[in-house]
Amino acid sequence: MAHDDTGTPNGSTPNGNTPNGNRVLETRRASIGEVEVHDDPVAELTDGQIRLRVDHFAVTANNISYAGAGDLLGYWDFFPSPGAPEWGRVPAVGYAEIVESRHPDLAVGGRYHGWFPMAETVTFTATPRRDGFRDDGDHRQAHAPIYRTYTRTDLDPFHDDASDGEERHAILRVLFLTGFLAEEFFADSGGSTDTGDAPYFGADQVIVLSASSKTAIGFAQRAAQRNGLSVVGLTSAANADFVRSLGYYDTVVTYDTIASIPEVDSVLIDMAGNPDVLAAVHRHLGDRLRYSMMIGKSHHDATPSPSAADLPGPTPVFFFAPTEVERRVAGWGIDDYHHRMIDATRDFVEGSRAWMTIERHTGADGPATAWSAIHGGTVPPSVGVIASFHE
Repeated sequence: MAHDDTGTPNGSTPNGNTPNGNRVLETRRASIGEVEVHDDPVAELTDGQIRLRVDHFAVTANNISYAGAGDLLGYWDFFPSPGAPEWGRVPAVGYAEIVESRHPDLAVGGRYHGWFPMAETVTFTATPRRDGFRDDGDHRQAHAPIYRTYTRTDLDPFHDDASDGEERHAILRVLFLTGFLAEEFFADSGGSTDTGDAPYFGADQVIVLSASSKTAIGFAQRAAQRNGLSVVGLTSAANADFVRSLGYYDTVVTYDTIASIPEVDSVLIDMAGNPDVLAAVHRHLGDRLRYSMMIGKSHHDATPSPSAADLPGPTPVFFFAPTEVERRVAGWGIDDYHHRMIDATRDFVEGSRAWMTIERHTGADGPATAWSAIHGGTVPPSVGVIASFHE
């Protein structure tokens, strides 16, 4: 382990965090709008462990969705809280640097992109990989590899050296991956043979619910390149002008004018998780809907509506990105998959400089204020939020 003259790991205070311990943002599991900063004791590392300083991470509507589905999809298990069971830790995409290591192949100073707790530091039981490491703690064994692998920035083909490059990638990379994979799913009709070679299940248009969300924008950017397909953005009246300004949607419809959506063969992708809006689109199009996909839940406070079984048209199907990664790698091969993803992500992130500014929440209260802003819906779609306990 590398140390400075004081015996402290280079680039850190003792144990890589504040003298009082490790500050962590925790969410009340039964009421996800409520968060508190808790202080973890810092244990000595054991052989094979590393400690990283979490420099910054993105807070997006996806994180709110992770909290809402924490029990159903196991997000609370990524970084279990050692305290009271009513509190949980929401994973976030960001960047961190090793400040202490008891692994001979993972040196202090290595910088990594991946999933971290909203904390000052994090400790991993790590297994080196060609381009980084994998978290092999006992609690991580059930999780998809995409969630527990960490890429060293100097070996990361996505890495952006611009002054805001890490922040934009923290906000957008995973969101875009979901949009990219969902669009590719539609492009080959989910591998279905029922529609022959027709993309988008033979539909004439794709309707994007919560069209202002960043995942939706990534999806729409890709879908707009498909010949003969109309991309319809469904959004609030307040966000309609912003959605139009992107140039990716052929038509923009507000939630109060759903009846104006053309009644042609369609597919639907729901980024909102608002059951009433989903039901309204199903009722409007009925059997003209060829496929209904659910992604996330940006409208976490939506009121309940009839169950999916009561909706006309196809039963909505939840889209799980890690499963689609496996299908794409199997079909394209790992090298082709990486090349396509890298090129598409770089294009999207570079394009975001025309429509997204970055808002930073740092210091002791930074992560909590970031969470409150996203959960409260006060952040406009043209803004991406970055948080850090470090100034």
